[in-house]
Amino acid sequence: MADAGSEPWSRSSANRSELRAGRFNRRQTPYQESRSRMLLLGSHLSVAGGLHLAVEAADELGIQALQVFTANQRQWQPKPPTEESIEAFKNALARSGVKFVVSHASYLINLATADPANRGKSIEAMRAEIDRCDALGIKHCVVHPGAHLGAGEEEAIARIADALDEIYEAIPKSKVRTLLETTAGQGTCIGHRFEHLGDIIKAANCKKHLGVCLDTCHMHAAGYDLCTEGGYEKTMRSLVRCVGKTRIRCIHLNDSKTPFASRKDRHEHIGQGTIGDDAFRFIINDPRFEGLPSILETEKGENEKAANLDKINLARLRKLAN
Repeated sequence: MADAGSEPWSRSSANRSELRAGRFNRRQTPYQESRSRMLLLGSHLSVAGGLHLAVEAADELGIQALQVFTANQRQWQPKPPTEESIEAFKNALARSGVKFVVSHASYLINLATADPANRGKSIEAMRAEIDRCDALGIKHCVVHPGAHLGAGEEEAIARIADALDEIYEAIPKSKVRTLLETTAGQGTCIGHRFEHLGDIIKAANCKKHLGVCLDTCHMHAAGYDLCTEGGYEKTMRSLVRCVGKTRIRCIHLNDSKTPFASRKDRHEHIGQGTIGDDAFRFIINDPRFEGLPSILETEKGENEKAANLDKINLARLRKLAN
């Protein structure tokens, strides 16, 4: 398993007309994406029956990036993976075309909370998640920053930074980078402004362990324009200014069921929501994102014609790159 490019923003910006036309990509087949300027396309896949089965499912889809839950995300203290499951996962990766694996931490975790009991459980759950990632050889873990529940954004940002420091102080040799995900802005959630993520990173002492995961649905819902040429460039400049060029390590590619600036997190299949093809064309063909793992978090299963929904979404994204 290879890591995705660690300097995804190191190349100069594309000419906008070329970016819009998608001229940066050669004709390609699955497993050739890394040879072009295209993203490493992937999906969040089920680990039912074993983590190794998610790798096999990724190979069936012909993708190079994979996101998984390393344990039951609805439990505070899930069972850790066995030695046998760890070995099976690593062996499956060694045989596969998957180049990048990222875990998604439990939705129960709230590093922003002021409640001592919930904060303690959240810190322990996040530390355990990172431990599982280290054991599995997974180098990146996505987490939602948390919700302040009325205490205010400034205090919440400080608590998140402190919680991350406490976690990494306990496991200083960890090779896992925590990726703070952009959020839609529901309720009192932190992360719907790029400034939130930048301020968390600035306040934390464990900066070398931190990065950012973008989510297209969340950014659209939070009021960031990805759909127009000028708006997209303005959004990207704001992103770089707030979090830095090298912090961007992963993208979640999701369309949105809800309108722009709705502050509601409702994922939709690519091209079937309110974001539209132009935004995904801009992202897919943006050389600043070359080689970056980009994960579908859309509904799984089959459509009325028994076609695999992930395959449909992946085909649409690849078409936008040509």
